[in-house]
This record gives sequence, structure tokens and C-alpha cells, in this order.
Amino acid sequence: MKTLLKIGELESRVGEELAVSPWMEIAQDRIDLFAKATEDFQWIHVDQERAKQSPFGGTIAHGFLTLSLLPKLTDAALEITDRKMGVNYGLNKVRFTAPVPSGSRIRGRFTLTKVETIEGGVQTTWNTVVERDGGDKPVMVAETISRHYY
Repeated sequence: MKTLLKIGELESRVGEELAVSPWMEIAQDRIDLFAKATEDFQWIHVDQERAKQSPFGGTIAHGFLTLSLLPKLTDAALEITDRKMGVNYGLNKVRFTAPVPSGSRIRGRFTLTKVETIEGGVQTTWNTVVERDGGDKPVMVAETISRHYY
């Protein structure tokens, strides 16, 4: 279920995990399309036969594919209903802490850590954790920054 928030209530929610996205499958065709888009054809991502001999036992998603799915995971998890526009402002830190095997499912968990007033809106900082279904640790941890305009 999507979390609905208003800009005015964000400050009082700092420190809370505010949303968890639905699970999203990372199929091999998505990995292949990402490889084509970025021209990153490292065998661990696209060569299914060779990857069977790797420590992962098969192909894995690019770390940057996982990162690039954050807008989709965020949109599926939460909405700031009274903003006119929102933009990604950047990242302070990103770590790819575990592989995402082809065919696995991921989801995002979003904890609001900071709210700052900016001209025309607010800037939010989030501790964003992407986990894999059945995994024993996160696959990615990032500190993400967004701007929300009135």
C-alpha cells in the first residue's frame, strides 16, 4: 500500500521508516536491456552459461541497474500529495552490498532522515535500503536526496 504524505508533516516524521515498496522482479531481459542501454556487457551480467561457473551460480544485475530503479521503487511506495513537482537531487552515499541474481525480487525501504527548507519547497534526505526477497542482507544501501516544490 502506497504511503501518502504532505510536505507539512514531513518534519515530524524524521527518523521513521515511512514506506516499503512492493516487490519487483529483476528478470534477465531487464538486465540485458540495461546492458544494451549502458554498453556494459560484462559477462557476469549477460553470459548465462559462463556465469553458471561464477561464485553467484548465474547472472546478476548491474549495481547501477538496482540504483536506477530507485525512482520506480520510490513512486510505488510513497507519494507527497501536495507538491507540484519533485526531482531527484542526488546521492550522498551508495553501496552495493550483495548481488541481485537474475530472476530475484527486490523492494525498497525508505526512512526519512532530514528535511530542509529550500526556495519554493523542501529538500528531503532518505536512508534507502533495497533488499532481495530471501536475502540475508540488503543488496544496496543509499542516502538519497529529493526536492519537493509547492
